[in-house]
Amino acid sequence: MDPHYTEWLNLLVRWIHMIVGIAWIGASFYFVWLENNLNRKSPREGLSGDLWAIHGGGIYHLEKYKLAPPQMPENLHWFKWEAYTTFLSGFTLLAVVYYLNAELYLLAPGSGLTAWEGIAISIASLIAGWFIYDFLCESPLGKQPALLGLVLLMLLIITAWAFTQVFSGRAAYIHIGAITGTMMVGNVFRVIMPGQRDLVAAIKEGREPDPKQPARALLRSRHNNYLTLPVLFIMISNHYPSTYGHEWNWAILFAIALLSVGVRHYFNTRHESQKFAWTLPFAALGMICLAYVTHPNRGMEDVAASNSVTLAQATQIVNDRCTSCHAKNPSSEMFTAPPAGVILETEEDVLMSAARIHAQSVATQAMPLGNLTGMLPEERVMLGQWFNALDK
Repeated sequence: MDPHYTEWLNLLVRWIHMIVGIAWIGASFYFVWLENNLNRKSPREGLSGDLWAIHGGGIYHLEKYKLAPPQMPENLHWFKWEAYTTFLSGFTLLAVVYYLNAELYLLAPGSGLTAWEGIAISIASLIAGWFIYDFLCESPLGKQPALLGLVLLMLLIITAWAFTQVFSGRAAYIHIGAITGTMMVGNVFRVIMPGQRDLVAAIKEGREPDPKQPARALLRSRHNNYLTLPVLFIMISNHYPSTYGHEWNWAILFAIALLSVGVRHYFNTRHESQKFAWTLPFAALGMICLAYVTHPNRGMEDVAASNSVTLAQATQIVNDRCTSCHAKNPSSEMFTAPPAGVILETEEDVLMSAARIHAQSVATQAMPLGNLTGMLPEERVMLGQWFNALDK
């Protein structure tokens, strides 16, 4: 496919994914907030609570029934297509970016897998992820939410480590996000919506609704709420090679996910008390610690430090390994314009982008993409020596 049209297809699908994702996340955050802030003191007959709110110049009064009203209202608003379209657009984006360019974006260099094998692992992991998650939720473990959450988190981290053995760092992160997103949309499609349909059907048929169904739906909705922030981080993680490009990328993902869940828990419980307010400064401190411990290991750069590397030598390495993409007119068939607008053709270009070159090709070794141009370890060492000498 023409790379120009591939890029625009990527943009279109990503744009749709972002729009519907915001709608889904916004609805999730709002309804969990609403549930947590209901006034449950002496509610009116048949209600579990109510809430008064002001927004956009208007005052609203919302009421929640214990199960359902005596009769079904004429207009009942459902929330489902935000979740479905987020999943469908996300899977399409996964295919456009990672399946159409599997050798470049999906597979780890030297993985030994073919493109189709990598795609098969990807799709199988999404399916297996949902069934394992659903099985655990329906097992006795599902009655212990904290323990269930810990088990799920550990399984996802083990999966992240396994992905890093066969997929690129970016692809490993995205696939954890895809598995999590599949779990979330599965909750909507297989648990939340059936429970709501059963509730509506019971009212129309004049029978007593099953209270277990709303309880299951509420539990899965809370799961979705806590999973949101880790997924949001994964969605933007491809901009930060210090995370996915690090040798301990799976552990970094674990740490950020844990901090995100803690922050979400504070916002979910602050209506009761401020006892979890410590999670906010703890999360900030945690991010600072991650920034420190992920600082590039300069051990390799100190090798043969007595041998100085000139700008001309650094430029030659960049021209050999990077300029097929990062040129005014890329020779690579994958790009019609230099990625991120970065041009690395002349010594002046290389000197101007020195920090970027160091971060991408030395510190995280995220570039060249898939190392398709075969940058050698000693060339990365030389670029590191050259960059370090600039500060002296």
